[in-house]
Amino acid sequence: MEPIPTVPSVIEEITPLEEIEKNYRILKEEAKEDLLDKVKSGTPLFFEKLVVELLVAMGYGGSMKDAGQAIDRSGGEGIDGIIKEDVLGLDMIYLQAKRWENTVMRPEIQKFAGSLDGQRARKGVFITTSSFSEGAKDFVRMIDKKIILIDGDALTEYMFTYNIGVGHEETFVIKKVDEDYFGEE
Repeated sequence: MEPIPTVPSVIEEITPLEEIEKNYRILKEEAKEDLLDKVKSGTPLFFEKLVVELLVAMGYGGSMKDAGQAIDRSGGEGIDGIIKEDVLGLDMIYLQAKRWENTVMRPEIQKFAGSLDGQRARKGVFITTSSFSEGAKDFVRMIDKKIILIDGDALTEYMFTYNIGVGHEETFVIKKVDEDYFGEE
């Protein structure tokens, strides 16, 4: 019997920095999953307030005090929040926040676009804990209004980036030799 030829294995060497980056990504994804679970388990009012707080953290409107507000469900007419686009309030951005498990379909986006018409608004952000159908995404590309769709994954990415609902557990500073410092004078 003839021996089976072996294929030389290529052992990929990764640097310690690459190992840290890989583990950071794993920890980040775990934190994002935990964030989404917490957001989904909160009340609708909590979610609407979170959305306004997130957009303020992203730089819209200035401060929480005067930048935006969640709207009481009974009088919102399809709008869950309003936020100033800038500190001066030259334009307003209208928000729809849905804590859903099911995919958000085109009719929901069409209703939101209609609510924007009722406010004479040109800009809106529709945020969900779930995802958007292709039909919903296609619809926002077709209309003149500017509607931004933020799904659960993007929501938790923004929360992570802008420190909403997360805290620092540990910080590591990776240092390397500054070759310029040791350069010729």
